[in-house]
Amino acid sequence: MARTTDEIKLTRKQRADLEALASNGNTPQKIARRARIVLLTADGMSVNAIMREAKASKTSVWNWPKRFLEAGVDGLLKDKSKKPGKAPLAAVVKAKVVEMAATSRPENATHWSLRMLAEANGISARSVERILAEHGLKPHLTRTFKVSNDPDFAAKVRDIVGLYVNPPEKAIVLSVDEKSQIQALDRTQPGLPMKKGRAGTMTHDYKRHGTTTLFAGLDVKTGEVIGQCLPRHRAKEFIAFLRKIDRLVASHLAIHLVIDNYATHKTAEVKAWLDKHPRFHCHFTPTSCSWLNLVERLFAEITRQRIRRGVFTSVDDLKAAIDAWVGAWNADPRPFQWTAKAATLVSKHRRARKALANLAGGRK
Repeated sequence: MARTTDEIKLTRKQRADLEALASNGNTPQKIARRARIVLLTADGMSVNAIMREAKASKTSVWNWPKRFLEAGVDGLLKDKSKKPGKAPLAAVVKAKVVEMAATSRPENATHWSLRMLAEANGISARSVERILAEHGLKPHLTRTFKVSNDPDFAAKVRDIVGLYVNPPEKAIVLSVDEKSQIQALDRTQPGLPMKKGRAGTMTHDYKRHGTTTLFAGLDVKTGEVIGQCLPRHRAKEFIAFLRKIDRLVASHLAIHLVIDNYATHKTAEVKAWLDKHPRFHCHFTPTSCSWLNLVERLFAEITRQRIRRGVFTSVDDLKAAIDAWVGAWNADPRPFQWTAKAATLVSKHRRARKALANLAGGRK
């Protein structure tokens, strides 16, 4: 036999009030349902029958009649208050956690963990986690950086960004660099293919078969690449790559090279070769600013797509794979669009230099 609720006897006024709540279209649905549960209970219906009729849970059919007996019709109009929980953390405690995480280090560690911060402040690790999340702090993470000390930073940035967004007429702008020491790595065992529920595998150890260096010149306007794999990255190899650029670029075009400050690019041999080829114009990035050289994006693509998970049995095998990738890229080139404004970069650099100067002053 189905369990029944407490017996309810309604006065004429109570029934009228309950029927008004249940039938009024402006009554919130949850309150109208409560009124129907009480009315059906007073009519002597079983719990299961009320559940079907009112479309309510068994707990609701049991509890709301009891609430009505305790507080009358008004007791159905608001949810039952919950037991008081723990008091929220004081603002001063939260501020202390934030300050410690952002400005200090523990005595015997390089950074704070949740548990260490919790113990230092006498609160739970979960509370620390919530506080850090509210303020966007992640003590367990770091990012590398280097602020350029180049005195001509602003002028060089404006020059190179200008080449990217507004290249000169009757000229080609090539972002040039070398990706050195690319290893021809062969795995010690064949990897297993990917299948449902399991990633593809490759052994953690490998056999080294030598290295090569990819010299690349990225046409910033079209996205096409001039590439050449050479065994080393000395001035001799750099000049050989410049000769290849000279052969492939139409003779009537000036050639603007965006290159970094690697010593090989500034040797006496390289300068002598450039003096004999006046259509070449070099634009050096500021020191510690490889991110300003667009060809780095190309290197990121070839590393991700072809090198990092590649298996190569020899240097020739590696070079063939690189040449094939460059050929496929040039069949459907995609230029990288430079979007950062020179003024924004210069402004950020000035703020970073100022922040570093303030930190250095604080250490004295």
